[in-house]
Amino acid sequence: IPVAIISGRESAAVSRRVAELGIDHLYAGVEDKTVALSELQRKTNIDADAMAHVGDDLADMPLFERVGMAVAVANAHPALIACANYVTTASGGFGAVREICDLLLAAQGKWKPTGNGR
Repeated sequence: IPVAIISGRESAAVSRRVAELGIDHLYAGVEDKTVALSELQRKTNIDADAMAHVGDDLADMPLFERVGMAVAVANAHPALIACANYVTTASGGFGAVREICDLLLAAQGKWKPTGNGR
């Protein structure tokens, strides 16, 4: 599953983590996230309807309106939660991304939860 990070902030820590994880697409310091999403679509040739976006604040709302699956983390802004297709049980920074990865892999039949964390 191709992964991208679109963030309004620039962070050396995020840049390092992106490199460590081998994430190919980082858009940092972005003022208009929809422009970054359009660029990502062009680079990957993936329709927005086939993309998911995970967000936590109001700046993510325009992307929620464009992608096929809008995911809010548990501690997201209430307005974002109200628009989400899915809300994680975990908060951002506390396992939300892992939860989403497991959800997507299970939906694709690539992983079956066993109930014991494996």
